Amino acid sequence: MEGKYVAALDIGTTTVRCHVLDQSTAINGSASQVIEHIYPQIGQDEIEPEELWTKVISVLQDAIRAAGVSPRHIACIGISAQRSSFVTWHKETGKPFHNFITWKDVRADSLVRQWNDSVTMKGLRVGALCLYTVSRSKRFLAGSVLKLMNSQVTLRLVWALQNVKTLIDAAANHEAMFGTVDTWILYKLTGGRLHVTDVSNASATGFFDPFTMKWANWALRLFQIPSDMLPEVWDTAADFGCLTPDIIGHAIPIRSLVADQAASLFGSCCFEEGDVKVTLGTGTFLNVNTGCKPFASVEGLYPQVGWRFGKEIVYVMEGASHDTGSLINWAQQIGLVSDPCESSDMAISVQDSNGLYFIPAFSGIQAPINNFQAAAGFIGIKPTTSRQHMMRAILESIAFRVVQLFHSLQKEVKSHYTSIRVDGGVSRNDFVTQTLADLTGLKVERPTSSEMSVLGAAFLAGLHAGVWLSKDELKALRQLDRVFEPRPHVCDAYSGTMMLWSQALERFLDWYES
Repeated sequence: MEGKYVAALDIGTTTVRCHVLDQSTAINGSASQVIEHIYPQIGQDEIEPEELWTKVISVLQDAIRAAGVSPRHIACIGISAQRSSFVTWHKETGKPFHNFITWKDVRADSLVRQWNDSVTMKGLRVGALCLYTVSRSKRFLAGSVLKLMNSQVTLRLVWALQNVKTLIDAAANHEAMFGTVDTWILYKLTGGRLHVTDVSNASATGFFDPFTMKWANWALRLFQIPSDMLPEVWDTAADFGCLTPDIIGHAIPIRSLVADQAASLFGSCCFEEGDVKVTLGTGTFLNVNTGCKPFASVEGLYPQVGWRFGKEIVYVMEGASHDTGSLINWAQQIGLVSDPCESSDMAISVQDSNGLYFIPAFSGIQAPINNFQAAAGFIGIKPTTSRQHMMRAILESIAFRVVQLFHSLQKEVKSHYTSIRVDGGVSRNDFVTQTLADLTGLKVERPTSSEMSVLGAAFLAGLHAGVWLSKDELKALRQLDRVFEPRPHVCDAYSGTMMLWSQALERFLDWYES
């Protein structure tokens, strides 16, 4: 069936994967490789660009080979990528000046704190509050509580522009190029022809204005980021050139470029305003489709661009908890559980956590607490505490953080929520997903595939290339593995537990400053 296959490439935080799908969205071939991270110093998290590039090519070739189809029969490729990890490189040689500095890297933490406490930022907040008083625009109200974050590109890029000598020289000579993962991979796939990102990836950097849909000139001036090193910002589904023929023997068109969480939202078929999905992967990302306008938040959630496709612009409100799958991996590393797949049964095997609480803050606590000095740890350990109690406390903490984010979402975006669509590796954990249903009072829908980012990239590319004709066609292809119904009596039983967990959380805030 010539021209009716779509290849979807997903470059996540821990894995590069590629699927080749047919028109029914059945996976005909797959390949994946683990992304190696480098930790030069405590708090620094890097990925070597050329090694990542090699793995991208390898999984593309292996997936197409596994599918048993000719590259000529693949209509297009879609690309989904982790957000806010970036690299810079020389405009002429294409040689990177440094490794990818990932979104989990906190080397710029001192800069983040200095800027957040600076007279300049305080002045911006006061100015925004004055503008809100006059205009009553929530955009300015959000600006009045604006805080920079380590997970944004902004101050990590400032750090690089201040500390990487070769980059400093190149930027001064207008010879430097900047890109997040999507931009770098597209640049390489097209043989250096395109220096482009899409609106969803740009909006996650911290210096793109989702209200004006342009790079924020005020931010570029304030942080002294050269505008000539930034990529062009295109639609999420567009004609992004073609693979150079030497990669897989055919110049396959690239038709989508999308940030992983936006891809997950699209892959979950959250096409309507008020649709909610929660990705339970390395971290947790809660997203709601807010329709054709961005919502400004005062709770610490933040507006993102979901996608721009033709005349359609969809905005997203997002909240994140940076520690989810990483918690279960840590539990395995210290011997609490031998296999992550066993964690759900371990938690279910005990009636409760025996008064034990866990604070999931290896990377601080994000919205609505927004305290990046919080510490992780257990509180309430007793002589009767077992491994099962500890595992249950860890899994409960994952659900509690999602509930915190959801309650913030309800305050910010008024809508009638009926269900949550989940994806990501931890969504296969029945204890977490059932607890999430119980505590939110919403049905939790788990699809047969947990890799919605891959599917979203494929859907966007396939729609643009004409493989699928409409979103309704995609909705009809959606397949569910299980729907978790909320149990009100369990929610009632948890009310005291969650209150005590919230009190425990307070004790772990500002740990490093106390």
